[in-house]
This record gives sequence, C-alpha cells and structure tokens, in this order.
Amino acid sequence: MAKRAGFATRLGAIAAAVGSAVGLGNIWRFPYEAGANGGGAFILVYIGCIIVMGIPVILSEFIIGRSTHSNMKSALRQLSPGKKYYLFTYLCILGSFVVIGFYSVVCGWIIEYLYQAALGNLHGHTPQEYEAIFMGLVSNPWRCVGWTVIFLILNFLVMSRGIHKGIERVASIMMPLLFVILIVFCVNSLLLPGASKGLEFLFYPDFSELTMRGVLDAFGQAFLSLSIGISCLVTYGSYFKDDTSLSMDAATVGVLDTLVAILSGVMIFPAVFSFGLEPTAGPRLIFEVLPSIFQQMTGGYIWALLFFLLVFFASLTSTISLSEIPITFLIEEHKLSRRVAILWTALLSLILAVLAALSFNVLDDVVLFGKSIFDAMDYAASNIFMLIGGLFTAVYVGWILDRKVVHDQLTNGGRLKATVVEPYLIFCLRYVAPVSIIFIFLYLTGII
Repeated sequence: MAKRAGFATRLGAIAAAVGSAVGLGNIWRFPYEAGANGGGAFILVYIGCIIVMGIPVILSEFIIGRSTHSNMKSALRQLSPGKKYYLFTYLCILGSFVVIGFYSVVCGWIIEYLYQAALGNLHGHTPQEYEAIFMGLVSNPWRCVGWTVIFLILNFLVMSRGIHKGIERVASIMMPLLFVILIVFCVNSLLLPGASKGLEFLFYPDFSELTMRGVLDAFGQAFLSLSIGISCLVTYGSYFKDDTSLSMDAATVGVLDTLVAILSGVMIFPAVFSFGLEPTAGPRLIFEVLPSIFQQMTGGYIWALLFFLLVFFASLTSTISLSEIPITFLIEEHKLSRRVAILWTALLSLILAVLAALSFNVLDDVVLFGKSIFDAMDYAASNIFMLIGGLFTAVYVGWILDRKVVHDQLTNGGRLKATVVEPYLIFCLRYVAPVSIIFIFLYLTGII
C-alpha cells in the first residue's frame, strides 16, 4: 500500500489550516458585522466566542483526523466501530459542494475586479457608477459564469499538485503574503486624516449598540469564519504528523484567523471614516464602497490591485480546503486515483457553481424556499450544514469519543501535558459549544 500523503512541515500544516479558516468572512463580512453591532463591543463578544467555541471545535476536528489519519468516514468507523456515526460524512460532503458552489461565484467576481484593477478600470467613477459596474457583472451570464469557471480551474490545478506540492506550497506562499499586504494596508489607513475616528468606532465598546441579535451574530460570525463543521480541518488534521501539538495548532489557527478579521477592520474603518462613507455598508463593501475609496487615495491603482489580490488569496485557500474533503473521500473510500477524484469533484462543483452564477441573470426567476439559487445555497451552507456539523463534532468528541483517544491526541501519547487544556476542551464541547450552536441555529433559521 502506498504511503499516505501528509504535510511536510509544521509551518506548512499551519499555513494550510489558517488558509482554510481565513476567507471572505474575515475580510468582507467581519468589518460590516462589527460596524452594525457596536464596534468594540462586537469584537469582545467575538473573541469570547473564538475562545469557548471556535478553538475547541477546531481542536475536535484535528483530534478526529489525526487519531486515524483518515477521511471523516473512515475515521468515524475506526473510532466508533459498529455505530453509524460515519453517515454524518455525507452531510459534510454535500455541505462542501454547496459552499464551493456559491463561494466560487463570489471568487469569480473577485478575479474580475482584480483584472479590472490591473487594467486601471476601477479608477475615476462615481459611487453610482461603481454600483452599475457591479450590477453589470452579475447580470451578464457569460461574464459571471466565465470568471467562476476560471476560478474553479485555478482551484483544481492546485489540487492536482497534491498535498505537499499543491496545497501546502500554495498556502505557505499565499498566507504570508496575505498578512504582509494586510499590514501594509493597515499602515496606510492609519496615516489617513481622520483615521482615529475609524479606530475609535472599531475598538470602542459601545454596548448600547450591541443587542441580543448582535451577540448571536458574533457567535455565528466566529463559527462561520473558522470554516468548521463540514470536516475541512478533520481532513487537514489527518495529514498532520504525530508529533504535532494539536492544542498549539488549534490555538494558532484561532488567533491568526481572529487577527486577520481585526486587521481587516483596521484596514477598512479608518479609510471609510476618512472619506466620509458608510461604515455599515454591508455586502456592497468590497465591490462598491472600497473601489470608491481607493480612487481617492494616492496610488489608488496600486491599492486596488493589492486589495483584490489579498481577497483572491483568502478565497482560493478556503476553496482548496473545501475541495479536499470530497477528493480525499473518493480516493480512500472508492479507491479512485487523485486525478479521477479531482475530475469528479470539479465536475460536481462546476454544475452547482454555474447554477449559482446564473441565478443572478438567466435563472433569476427560479426560487427555492423563497430564495434565489445563490441565496438558498448560501443560507443552507451557513445556517444548516456548518451548524449541524459543528454541533455533531462538539457532541461526538465531548460525549461519545473515548476519552483515552482525546487524551492521547492532546498529549501525543503522553509526551505533552494537557492538565489545563483537556478539562477546558471537554467542558466547552459538552456544554458551551452545543448550547451556543443550538441558539445560533434557532436564531439564524428564524425560530427565535
């Protein structure tokens, strides 16, 4: 039997795991959620959510993956023989395809904007014209589908290179570059006139603006930002070496993911306040508000190009991790070659992505549960698949999995100490995470 692939270095493993977590949720969604929910007050709740819910679930996925060095289905069969917990794997695979489907469409828009920024076409427009530019893109089926297909081709070209030469190498390059670009943006934003107002808005905890809805939004944002619940990190954890400290790696992923989100706020809010724009602009932020800001900056061409390059890096590393879930499953469970597994995954991803892209134009009259195809996929991924997956993971590791497995993985077979980590992990998984996830699910689905 051929030796199973794995990450060659700890740095590469962390870069891949951080790349899985860091995505559009950090750079795009976090700033406008903070802007709408009391700035610093939202951030404090968000950090608390990462500590008591995010990192424990990350660590749970790592434990499941590395304890067996297998895909999710095989791992659950080995850890709970005779039980049917492995059926949960199919929910993860379906969820990964749904996320890839709608996420790739947004990533296609980012490539279009990166292309337009390179040509200098994002300069010299009014806010109304920026809105028209974006609407022109999404309403054109050929452009919308074309850029989506290009993004998927890039994604699966990386996957075709394998774990070490593809995923690990790309993440090891893109993640450091992402942080460098982000820090350069932050420095530039802090030098703008009126930047202090943006920082005050971001960091001053205005609890009068933080409602119960805002608290639940913070929990939801923390959960979705980390890409937990559909076994991305189980898959990556299965490639970790046995001497890796899972506790340290989980904490590193949580901290770096949070750092990107906060730095994104530092990048955006001083600039928004400096140019007198709306800090709670919502989903329009990337494609309409920020291009308007860049054109008013000295060297706006470079800033626009760097920004969309930054977002492209974040989006590509996220879809790579999502794609690896079905690819690993097909290779290990159905004995397909990596090439054939990639082709099947690419085909199914393409079908869903094209349907999502066409929901803005040709298929805009198709409604699923009162939503467009794109919105229905977004809703299902965020509010159903990830939350149910996170709940299952927390309950499984907290209540069902043999504590000896948990202890062995946390201590690397007794070589490390887990005196504080293990009780903290079990308490969070048994009580804090399940209750939090249930409340988020009831809130996001409109039940409460």
